[in-house]
Amino acid sequence: MSEVAGRSDGAGAVQPRAVLFDWDNTLVDTWPTIHEAINATLTAFGFDAWTYEETRQRARRSLRDSFPPIFGERWKEARKLFYDRFAAIHLEGLRPHPGAQEMLGQFKDAGLYLGIVSNKNGAYLRAEVAHLAWDGYFERVVGALDADQDKPDPAPVEMALAGSGIQCGAEVWFAGDTEVDLECAHNAGCVPVLVRAEAPKPREFGPFEPVWHVEDCLALCKLIGRL
Repeated sequence: MSEVAGRSDGAGAVQPRAVLFDWDNTLVDTWPTIHEAINATLTAFGFDAWTYEETRQRARRSLRDSFPPIFGERWKEARKLFYDRFAAIHLEGLRPHPGAQEMLGQFKDAGLYLGIVSNKNGAYLRAEVAHLAWDGYFERVVGALDADQDKPDPAPVEMALAGSGIQCGAEVWFAGDTEVDLECAHNAGCVPVLVRAEAPKPREFGPFEPVWHVEDCLALCKLIGRL
């Protein structure tokens, strides 16, 4: 496990009361499905297909934020085509990350408030959570279009915590795998946690650096258990 911001011993850290998670490629592996659906859309509109790495780099923001710059005035047509393809394959391609369910179970047993804040369309997001029978772990599952704005705006974070009595701050951790998640955590005033195998490079995320970096779900579980 790797950690950043000078907290390798946990000194000065506050154990969270709530942990909010990104969904795609933080708790589950969905890149192959996203890659297939976006390339079906791009090629139908006469664009070159993206490489797998290009998909991983570009497919970060919500569709309503990312499609208009690509498809212009026809972005709503592109949205329909994308979702038609995505809906046909997203459940069969869903793969939980190793240790994710074990981590969620331990956090739930410990009394932590758990939620999801994703830029995936809310209806598809909740269908995937239900498909894995993970509904019982989360108090709120917030996807794209559920709030007035999507990540990195803080609105979906505020929606995820609504009614919990927990305010954004040091007691709320936001765990995700991309710069959009870290930016959202900073914007909402939560503790940003980077969950990915690769350690962050110096100044990789500019002003949105993670407070913690962990390699995977089990490493996050161990980190919080230590505090």
